[in-house]
Amino acid sequence: MPLFLGIDTSNYTTSVAVYDSEKGGVIQEKMLLPVKEGQLGLRQSDAVFHHTVQLPKVIGRLFERLGKSDICAVGVSVRPRNVSGSYMPCFLCGEGLADSIGSIGNIPVYKTSHQTGHILAALYSADRLSLLKEEFAAFHISGGTTDCLLCRYDDEDILNISETGTSLDLKGGQLIDRTGLMLGLKFPCGKELEALAVKSSADVKKMNIRPVMKNGSCCLSGFENRFRKMLDDDVPPCDIALGCQYAIAVTADAMTEHSVKLYGELPVIYAGGVMSNRYIRSYITKKRERAYFAEPEFSCDNAAGTAIAAALKHGALS
Repeated sequence: MPLFLGIDTSNYTTSVAVYDSEKGGVIQEKMLLPVKEGQLGLRQSDAVFHHTVQLPKVIGRLFERLGKSDICAVGVSVRPRNVSGSYMPCFLCGEGLADSIGSIGNIPVYKTSHQTGHILAALYSADRLSLLKEEFAAFHISGGTTDCLLCRYDDEDILNISETGTSLDLKGGQLIDRTGLMLGLKFPCGKELEALAVKSSADVKKMNIRPVMKNGSCCLSGFENRFRKMLDDDVPPCDIALGCQYAIAVTADAMTEHSVKLYGELPVIYAGGVMSNRYIRSYITKKRERAYFAEPEFSCDNAAGTAIAAALKHGALS
């Protein structure tokens, strides 16, 4: 079987996956990195340690499910983005494992970025890998990025990515986590914040929440101050959680609108952990016909995209 192994070691999750290019299926295993209660993430040294501990476990679980099968190539994320100077030590863990597997099995190792992996995983999940044949827009909204991107296929890097907008301060995932911790939720706060927001019956339009934009880029730090004041004013936590979701939704839509003004009505794929939020997905898809979202397991950090990257580079996908 034409199987491709993917590895991703982000600052949130240890992830491995196998893509079957013949059947078009993905199986994956992942483990969140442990974060102490009340903290907003990990130091890189701690992330590297936890990946070192967790990688053998997730690889073992993956191959227990897969059985004895031959891997014909490995894809791995080795940097956050495909830009000069993009580097995080945590990706060395996955890169080292990929290089070792490649050497032992005498198989090629294809190296890409975490961001490219996110976009490819979202395209796969939304059944839109066909967009690789045309120009499209992509969002990558997570704890480390809030980017609106113009994407074109590239033989060398798979995707040629140009930034059309970004966050000038807090990232979308940071806003969710800071708001969540403010409300007593557990880091990473996305799932709990979404569940809390469902309990709200507030009218978000009366909260006077508007995107803060500068030439297609956004500013999110003001929302954190706004939500802290709401909490001090005894606004119910569920209403604040709803307001946080709404703030990101209207901001993402405003960034999309800027991209439309520059490049026209391109199809848009929304990737990254924040985009697994059902409220944000519903808000955007009601406004835009060609907006595509991944399922949550392919929105959050995962290795499916790096496995698909290996298949593309190996010529098993066209």
